[in-house]
Amino acid sequence: MIVLKKMRDLDIVSAGSNTRPLHLSAASGLVCLDAIMYVVADDELHLGAFPTGDCRPGHLIRICEGALPDAKAERKRRKPDFEALTLIPPSKELPHGALLAVGSGSRPNRRTGVRVDLDEQGFVSGDARKVDLSFILDPLGEEFPDTNVEGAVVVGQELRLFQRGNKRHTDNAIIRYPLEPVLDAVISGRGNPIAPSSIARLDLGSIQGVPYCFTDATALPNGDMIFSAVAEDTEDAYRDGACLGAAIGIIDDSDRLLSVDQLERPYKVEGIHARLVGDRVDLLLVTDADNPDIPATLFSATIDR
Repeated sequence: MIVLKKMRDLDIVSAGSNTRPLHLSAASGLVCLDAIMYVVADDELHLGAFPTGDCRPGHLIRICEGALPDAKAERKRRKPDFEALTLIPPSKELPHGALLAVGSGSRPNRRTGVRVDLDEQGFVSGDARKVDLSFILDPLGEEFPDTNVEGAVVVGQELRLFQRGNKRHTDNAIIRYPLEPVLDAVISGRGNPIAPSSIARLDLGSIQGVPYCFTDATALPNGDMIFSAVAEDTEDAYRDGACLGAAIGIIDDSDRLLSVDQLERPYKVEGIHARLVGDRVDLLLVTDADNPDIPATLFSATIDR
């Protein structure tokens, strides 16, 4: 069992609207830098930015134009569903790197991404740039009955996406793409369809007949991947269900499943960050409460590698 320690709720200074609460509720992706932690939420048009050194409220950074309705069903239908957030390494075009938010691909309006450039301190620099990600997400419809991308990591010269299964279609998969053409498309705003270089399907186990399915992933320096997974009682990529259990696991650079360890409580963990300290892996995790009135929570945990 993995024991979690609560660090903070994801409170924000200003909501930008009189109708929404002063917190993020549906955290779905996490990137932690030295001075700042970025959180993407699947029902927002903003990125959350939080200090790493204390528990002061964070602030919102707009990454999409427009507004989402407050009504839950209509908001769910219209949201871009950003389920993954990854760090793009520095390059000639992006001297200090960038963040890439990735839509789940589960509906046509959820195949958008957003690029947010960073400065040398890791703070957002300039306006967010919309990216049409259909060039990598559309081809997945030929592989999976329910496309549902929940994690994204850059490892070496690859982008790796994590496909989340469900009770009906249990495929969890790691989908690899060559990084160079993906980055060319991300920088230009869109690209021609790219077929995956490999797809590795994995069985993560189950609880009470409900399979554990990917919710996010991050990478260690050697290419090993640390993932979060939940056993959510739902049969498709659109509807939510009861969370029966949650787990953290390790997959090596060859897509071999090394371990899966259950969390002490069934928190719906949807974002993960990992830091290797000797033989120990320190984790930060953010949750999705599936309730806009309940703030997402930041937890810490430790596992052995």
